[in-house]
Amino acid sequence: MPISKVSNLQDSFTLRDIFSRERISSFLTALALLGAAYVFEYFANVYAFAYSLRPTSNYVGDIILDTIPVIDLNFIIIEGALITIVLGTLLVFSKPRYILFSLKALAVFIIIRAVFISLTHVGIHPDNIIPGLGFFDGIYLYLNFQTGLFFSGHTGLPFLFALIFWEKPFVRYILLSLSFVFGVAVLFAHIHYSIDVFAAPFMAYGIFKIARYFFPRDYELIASAFRA
Repeated sequence: MPISKVSNLQDSFTLRDIFSRERISSFLTALALLGAAYVFEYFANVYAFAYSLRPTSNYVGDIILDTIPVIDLNFIIIEGALITIVLGTLLVFSKPRYILFSLKALAVFIIIRAVFISLTHVGIHPDNIIPGLGFFDGIYLYLNFQTGLFFSGHTGLPFLFALIFWEKPFVRYILLSLSFVFGVAVLFAHIHYSIDVFAAPFMAYGIFKIARYFFPRDYELIASAFRA
């Protein structure tokens, strides 16, 4: 399909269509799921943090972390992550076709990750670079981005959205690059174990498939713009 045809199809669907009688219930459902996901994540993080204070939550050996040097890459992990969230939000809402599925897939991602960080509690590596006392560091800690190890949200979330925007090569390559950069950064900062990072793309792919299964109509809204 010519690029111009795809663009016209996408442009024909606007934010007004999201609030139409046909789709407003889906949009409200997406917001409700996202809200529930953040509540679920909050309590999972509180539980994980409390559990991490127990003497049984010890750090473990990691062949990669034990080999690579510790480098303070908080400007990528913190400021970079927050900027990516803001730009990602603008990207999704600039493409109305993607809003419903993206919000629901994000909610599924948050819920599944919250379940995983609630299950097994391993202490963070002792050489980890902790956030500073700056404004952005405070936001980062307030949002509990430093809590929970498996699996890496820094790595998994950009990968998930790369799958959602797969038919847009420029966006896809940027998101895949961000996933790689964040993965490298959290390893060098020793705030994630290697299994957290390397498992994240596989977890994101599984979450993408789950979201497609449970929300086929929302995904069809995206896919229909690229179908010949």
